[in-house]
Amino acid sequence: MASGHTITVEQGTEHVRVVRGGQVLAESRRPLLLHETGLPVRYYLPPEDVRTDLLTPSDTSTHCPWKGDASYWSLPEAPDLVWAYPVPKAEVAEIKDHFCFYDTEVVTD
Repeated sequence: MASGHTITVEQGTEHVRVVRGGQVLAESRRPLLLHETGLPVRYYLPPEDVRTDLLTPSDTSTHCPWKGDASYWSLPEAPDLVWAYPVPKAEVAEIKDHFCFYDTEVVTD
């Protein structure tokens, strides 16, 4: 890890939901919360809680020196809407195959 750059992953109990065009793409009460220096909290959702049937794999991939290589999925009108780390670095192994969306809302029950 670079000096001053930290990443922590914790099991959350928040009720989070991702809605796009009136359709629920994901809903979970067991997100993983990833805290990374300089970035907002990201919610990584278990694949069972994501409508993967609505998503199309993208050719896009990105590399993060701290998390590894990300794969992306798209909707017809929203390219690269969601990403996951199929083989994350050991420090963040918990997020393997969990999906992360840019726009995740926390639902207050």
